[in-house]
Amino acid sequence: MNRKATALDVAKLAGVSRSAVSLVLNGRGDGNVALESQQRIREAAATLNYSPNKIALSLRNRQSRIIGIVSDQVVTSPFDGNIIAGADAVAREHGFVTVVMDTELDGSRDEGAVETLLDRQVDGLMYVTVGLRPLHVPANMDRVPAILANCFDDRPEAVVPAVIPDEVRGGREAAEHVMSLGHRDIAFLAGDSLTPAAPRRIEGYRSAFLHAGLPVNEARVLQVGWDIDAGFHGTMKLLDGVEPARRPTAILCANDRLAIGVVLACYRLGLSVPQDISVMGYDDEFRIAKAMVPALSTMALPLREMGAAAMTSLLRDVDRQQAPDDGGTAAPGGTEPRSGTSAETMVPCRLVVRDSTGQVPAGR
Repeated sequence: MNRKATALDVAKLAGVSRSAVSLVLNGRGDGNVALESQQRIREAAATLNYSPNKIALSLRNRQSRIIGIVSDQVVTSPFDGNIIAGADAVAREHGFVTVVMDTELDGSRDEGAVETLLDRQVDGLMYVTVGLRPLHVPANMDRVPAILANCFDDRPEAVVPAVIPDEVRGGREAAEHVMSLGHRDIAFLAGDSLTPAAPRRIEGYRSAFLHAGLPVNEARVLQVGWDIDAGFHGTMKLLDGVEPARRPTAILCANDRLAIGVVLACYRLGLSVPQDISVMGYDDEFRIAKAMVPALSTMALPLREMGAAAMTSLLRDVDRQQAPDDGGTAAPGGTEPRSGTSAETMVPCRLVVRDSTGQVPAGR
């Protein structure tokens, strides 16, 4: 029977030290091993069909190579699962696995879920929410490196870093898109202010007008809710019985479901989208925005990107807690304690132009 390849065999084939092999194959090569050497190590490992012994690695590094993820309802909801998918992809790339627990919006289960994951000796924790919101961070999350995704620490002395979408910029870019098509009389239909997303998107809308040197017509900003019926009734209030010269030429929406309601109301009133009214959604909701007739122009939430950015940051923090092994060099920061300060990383939303927005009608 052929002998199983070892890390030393890989090192000899790649022409590097054994510690370099350990760093690269354990996901700690960046910043410690030259990129060219990293490539040679991976090629040599593939040639020899070598992979590290995960159990031995865990014992040696005092790591479980497991990241715990708590979600409010990401697992049980049809929305935002891409946040976890993005996080999991980065974890796997670095030799970690993820374990996910969903509390189904029951805040009383948060600490228990975290405790269950800590009992499994996870190396780090992530909390993920459906929809941007402040989070009352479970107290026991501070026992290991932790990060928040699509939510932020609600405490005045917030210490847990967060990765969130740049909602203000998204609202501004949505308005700037229809402005670039000649629209100036632009309405905004938003959800309630209970979630931070709505006021931030409205702030972006206002910012676009200010940057363009145009006045903001506050009567065009309506907080109506988040669902299709809210979009329908809000649009009827804006358009029904209003003479064409006094209608808005574009309606921006705080999510795609509102935009569906807007389009339905336009059809009820005999108006064409986008010939008479341009309609802009937000979220790029799966199986909705692209499938609509007309397909919705929208701002895509960076779900997968947020998950990936959060996991990348978390693994960096996990790595900083570890002492060097195999004679290698510790990642920057070594075993220093966490700084105790929080930071919000803003991930930009992406403009997706489809068929529901068009040039301003002639004469407007």
